[in-house]
This record gives sequence, C-alpha cells and structure tokens, in this order.
Amino acid sequence: MYPDLSILGRRELGPFVADRRGPGPSCPLRSFPSVRIVRVLAKLEPGGAQLAALRVTRELGRLGTTARVLAGEATATGIALAAREGVEVETWGGRRGLQYATSEAFARWLEPRVVGAELVHAHMFGGWWAAARALGDAPATALVASEHNRLVWPGRPPGEELRSALGRVDRFFAHGPQARAAILEAGLAPERLAEGRSPVAGLDARPHPKLPVPRIVYSGRLHPEKGPDLLVEALARLSDPPVTLVLGDGPMASELRERVRALGLQRTVRLLGWVDDAAPYVAGAAVQAVPSREEAWSQSAVLAMGLGVPVVGADIPGLAHTLGEGRGRLVAARDPDALAEGLREILAGHHADPRPGLVYARRFAVHDVAGYYLRAYRQLSDHRQVPALTA
Repeated sequence: MYPDLSILGRRELGPFVADRRGPGPSCPLRSFPSVRIVRVLAKLEPGGAQLAALRVTRELGRLGTTARVLAGEATATGIALAAREGVEVETWGGRRGLQYATSEAFARWLEPRVVGAELVHAHMFGGWWAAARALGDAPATALVASEHNRLVWPGRPPGEELRSALGRVDRFFAHGPQARAAILEAGLAPERLAEGRSPVAGLDARPHPKLPVPRIVYSGRLHPEKGPDLLVEALARLSDPPVTLVLGDGPMASELRERVRALGLQRTVRLLGWVDDAAPYVAGAAVQAVPSREEAWSQSAVLAMGLGVPVVGADIPGLAHTLGEGRGRLVAARDPDALAEGLREILAGHHADPRPGLVYARRFAVHDVAGYYLRAYRQLSDHRQVPALTA
C-alpha cells in the first residue's frame, strides 16, 4: 500500500517494483521441522518491532511452521498492517499501555490460548510478563522473549515483576546494547541471552525513476524517540535542501506539519504517512537520515545500507552499534546543527565506502532471519532447559 505521491509535485507515478518480500538468495529454501508456536504482542501498531514480528511469522509459514498471533492491544492501523502482511491476529483489548505494564487479566486471557503450544514467543515486557504468568510451570512449553527497545518505564520500574518473568524465560532476544544491558542487570543468566535480529525486506529493490533526485529519506515512526523534528530543524539550516520524503506516522505528525509550514519548507518536506514497503523510496536516495534520540537497532539504517545509500545517524548506543566500523556517518545526538553538517557533507559526496554496510545488511534478509529463529525454536522445544538467574 503506497500513499498518494502526487504531493511530490510530479505527475502521478506508475506501478512500483514488484513485491520482493519472498525468500532471498542468500539462504536456500529448505524444510525445517515444524514447531507449534504462539506469538504474543503486547501492542500491535505500525512500527519496526511489530513489522519485524509479522514478517518473521509470515516467512515461518512459508517454511512450514505456522504461528497463532495474539495481541494485548491493537490499533486499527496495526490490524490493517497485519492483514496486509497476511497474518491473522486475535486481540484482547482490555487495557492500553501494555508495552511496559503488567495485566493479570491479559495473562488469564492468554492461558487457554497457549495450551498445547511447544513454544511461545512474546514481544515487549507486557507481552512476555503475561505469557510467563499464563504458562506457569508448564514443562513442555518453552518461552522466548524479545525486547526491541531500551526499557523506559512510565512510572515505578517493576523490578520484582521483571525478575519473576525472566525466571520463566528460556531464551531472550535483545535488540541492541541497551536492551541487552537492562535485561542482564535485571538478572537474566547470560547463557539465555541471544542477539535479536529483525528482518529487513527490500534489499534488492530498485528506485522508482520518477521520484525526486537527489532526495533525503526518513522512514520511521513520527515520535520524539525517532527525532523527525530534529531532521526538520536541520533542513532549515541547509541553504538549498533537496526534497525530503518523510515515511511514517505517529503522534508528532500534526506538530511536524506545523513546523514545516513555520520554517517555509513546504516545497522541501513531503509527509507521506506510513508506508509498508519503504525500499523503493530509499533505493537511489542521496542519504537516509536517522536522527533518533533513542534507538536499539535501526531497520531503516540497515535497509539503506543494504541498498548502498549513505546513512547519517545520531551518535547514540544503538545507532553507534548499527553504523559502527565505518558503515555510516555518526553525528552528535539531539543537535540539528550537527545533523545539518552531516547531511551537507554526504550531499557533497563525502560518505563512507558502501561495501561494509552492504555486507552487514545481508545478514538480515527476511528468509535468513526466519531460519535463525526457527533453529532456535527447534532447539528450545527439543531441549527445554531453564538455568537459574544470576545472583
């Protein structure tokens, strides 16, 4: 599903590239033993973590392993996103804010729905806490947890609840150094921690020839954590900024539109809304901007690197890991002047060798990431072991 691109000031665009979300060439399709899986999402909304979980679910189905998907809460756009990915979701909907909250009612709702599963993979604290409560001591069911972002509690940190849930988790996939550090600090045994991997679709996409050239691209939620406002401020500091495509939606959408008007950037900044497949927009761009204030690991940055597009990102722990070893350009965080300078340099042709980024990105092709998780699932369902927490 693509937004109306007539706002780009060009004639209506023709068809985009064909769907390239099938198995990639880097890992041949093969038969994996099936596992009875239930996937639990604390919240389903358009976002990188949710899209990653849906893509893995879809690809596992292609490998012969179907999963029942359950959500604690879901937005209408989240349900629509799942439908477009071909994933059916059953939603509880009893309360909001489940990413960082505990709910006994949600756990009770899950109980009959996880019966008979060999493995439950739960995402976000409210999801894996409830899954741990629902499973209890069921010896035949492994529990896998994922955290895609740094744990930021809206109120009192639920230390006891966190530790209790971790005691039931067999494998924890942490996406980024901050999530990893937080979970280890909470007491998870290091041998149960694993690298979280998010699939990146569209690594072989081609740019649509009628998109503006040159162009800057931002793709992500319009949320303060992602820093789209910093990008708008940085663009105002460039003497002649190119067209900038902002792909995403979120609570900052209205604020950004107002700021774009206030800065006189209406002809430069195009707010296109949520886009399921950002790859044709990113391919061929002059630069991908990732100005996040908080970031565990950036799918947007990895997609750009996989397409050979230079990336400028904020120097924060998650992005420093993603763009490190010369894969991208890091600038001071929360600093529009520094971001503007980074954009200016890349637009002038001073950017990193794309080859390290290309190699790194290929690790996250959808088919390969699905295989990575399925091998872990198979191992856990065959040999469920729960080491004790560290002291």
